[in-house]
Amino acid sequence: MSDLAITGLLVLSLFLILGSGVWIGLTLSGVAWIGMQLFSSRPAGDAMAVTIWGSASSWTLTALPLFVWMGEILFRTRLSNDMFKGLAPWVQSLPGRLLHTNVVGCTIFAAVSGSSAATCATIGKMTLPELARRGYPENMVIGTLAGASTLGLLIPPSIIMIVYGVTAEVSISRLFIAGVLPGLLLAVLFSGYIAAWALANPGKVPAADRSFTFMEKLAESRSLIPVVLLITAVLGSIYSGIATATEAAAVGVVGSLVISAVQGSMSWATFRDSLMGATRLYCMIALILAGAAFLTLSMGYIGLPRHLAEWIASLGLSQAQLIMALAVFYIILGCFLDGISMVVLTMGVIMPTVAKAGIDPIWFGIFVVLVVEMAQITPPVGFNLFVLQGMTGRELTWIAKVTLPMFFLMCVAIALIYIFPGIVTWLPQQMMK
Repeated sequence: MSDLAITGLLVLSLFLILGSGVWIGLTLSGVAWIGMQLFSSRPAGDAMAVTIWGSASSWTLTALPLFVWMGEILFRTRLSNDMFKGLAPWVQSLPGRLLHTNVVGCTIFAAVSGSSAATCATIGKMTLPELARRGYPENMVIGTLAGASTLGLLIPPSIIMIVYGVTAEVSISRLFIAGVLPGLLLAVLFSGYIAAWALANPGKVPAADRSFTFMEKLAESRSLIPVVLLITAVLGSIYSGIATATEAAAVGVVGSLVISAVQGSMSWATFRDSLMGATRLYCMIALILAGAAFLTLSMGYIGLPRHLAEWIASLGLSQAQLIMALAVFYIILGCFLDGISMVVLTMGVIMPTVAKAGIDPIWFGIFVVLVVEMAQITPPVGFNLFVLQGMTGRELTWIAKVTLPMFFLMCVAIALIYIFPGIVTWLPQQMMK
């Protein structure tokens, strides 16, 4: 049977099982089992047991549930209200005024939460009612929130970076640091868009509530101190070499528990709800990772990744053409799969090709995170769109339409990191000195 026929059979099996409503993790395991049974001499049951145990017992992966738990704890604190109070005075004088709280709030919260959905829900809880009450245009409020909340994946700590680091065997600490400058670049692009829109539509921006003196701004900023300290503890411990990504995650959990206790929002119910929320989310992710690990092994035995890499290499694509082709591939894939599934499904096949093309795996990791971010705001499976639909009651198609400018700004960010790769690689290089 030819490689094309085998690939077609496995892809057909994937969509048939997914279409029947089976969980993604179990679907991946099922497709892998079919591949092993039909096209490999190794017993499928033995291979599945060994592979799933190996993927589930990874020490590096311990950082994932810890960062998820940290985000769940902070989601249940007064952090969002305090952040709005601290940020509002500083952005009143910018073109677009309080619309910038969406971008700045998401940028800050992204540094203590590895999930874009959690960032969207937390900052949306803060900004949506406040900006609606002040009369800001709903399309700009929701559009900028949907785009900016994807920074939860790019600015460390990031769940998707941990998944990529484990599946592609790349240093998670270096990935975290590599995401800082691209994340800030994307935040600047979003804020720049808001400013340009406000200058073009001055009549649509409500007047400032009041003016603040510099000392008043500083006084209001006191409410930002807890989150700034937590960001410093988590990222500072990684960058200084004091802690690994896994150890920094433990620091983050302890810090978030302390913040919650100091704010008076920690109770037994809060602790239990945050722990159960994190457990449910991580179990889903772990099942997907286990299934993907088995599928990667199955494809390795069949030889599909090697043959695909050889086929792509035979096309003679330049680095730029390969990156463009992969960007289109991931954007299309993102219309049907969530980000974690996209990464774990494709890394086993894509990484040999990327290595053969001479692309830095750290740079490629940030590229993948960026295109996965784009998938968060593309229907029909854009997670952030679903979160906003639940919060606003608006139609999914309308939310996707007002988010479209953010999608194009992410395309600009991909072009910039390709033209200037140092935006991604400079900080990790400094970290190694």
